[in-house]
Amino acid sequence: MAVKFLGQYLLEQGLLTREQLLEALEVQRQCSPMLGELAVEAGLLDARQAQTINDRQRQEDKRFGDIAAELGLLDAAQVDQLLALQKSRRKLFGEILTERGMLTRAQLEQALAEQQAERASAEQDYRQALAGHPLEREIALAIDTANKQFTRILKSRSQFSAVRDAPLEQVDRVSACIEVEASRRLLIGLAADPATTRQIACAFMRIKPERCDDELARDALGELLNVIMGYVIRDTLADDEGYTPSPPDLDLGLPALAAKADHALTVAMTSELGEFELLVGR
Repeated sequence: MAVKFLGQYLLEQGLLTREQLLEALEVQRQCSPMLGELAVEAGLLDARQAQTINDRQRQEDKRFGDIAAELGLLDAAQVDQLLALQKSRRKLFGEILTERGMLTRAQLEQALAEQQAERASAEQDYRQALAGHPLEREIALAIDTANKQFTRILKSRSQFSAVRDAPLEQVDRVSACIEVEASRRLLIGLAADPATTRQIACAFMRIKPERCDDELARDALGELLNVIMGYVIRDTLADDEGYTPSPPDLDLGLPALAAKADHALTVAMTSELGEFELLVGR
C-alpha cells in the first residue's frame, strides 16, 4: 500500500480524468495563495520584499510571517490579517470536485474512506520500518524536511508514500547523493525519473521548462539535496561538532549508495511534481 494525494488516488481509480485533475488542482492553487502573494496583493509588501522573505526561507526553517516580522516588513497584526485571509480563501480538494460536478458526494465519501484505509496501512509499514532503526531520527527528519522544502521552495506539496525494500534500479533515473563525515557517517540521496527531475528543477530555479536542460535539472536536484542535508545535520549533530560534507555526487545512484551503507532505508515520496525516492543511511 502507498500514501497518495486524493487526486492521484481518484485518477488511478478512474474516477477523474487527467484533465479534470489538472483543472481541480489549478482551482485549489488559486484558493490556496501563499502569504507572499497575499501580502503583495494587499499592498503590504512589494514583489521584491516578498521574494527576499522567500529566499530567506531557503536557508532558515521559519515561517514566512516570522521572517517578515524579523525584517521589520510586517507586524504581528498584519501577519494575522494575512493568515485569516488565506484561511478564508482555502477550499478542500474534495469540495472543489463536488462543486464542479466531477464527483457526487457519495462517490467522494467512498473514495475518501478507501484512500484513508490505504494510508493507514502504508503508515503502519512506515512505523514498523522505523521502530528501532539506528537512523530513526535522521530518517524522520529527512522526510519532514523534504516536505517542508517542497512547500516553501518549490511551492508544491510532498509526502511520504511507501517504504521500499531497496532503491529502484532503472538506468534512466536521475540521482544526487551526499556523504557527511562527522562523529558518525551519514548518507542521504534523492532520485527521480527525468520528467520529475525537470519539474523539480523548474520549480526550484523559477524557470520555464524550455530553459531547463538535463544538466541543469541534475544540478538543481543536487542543490535541493544540499538544502535537505543541511537541515538534517543541523538538527542531529551537536552545535560544536564538526563535520565534512561531500559535494552532491550526481553519478553514484541510490542502489550504489545503499550498498555503501551499513544501515539504510529508502522511502518512496509523492509530490505534485511527481514521485521520487529518498534514502538515508550511514
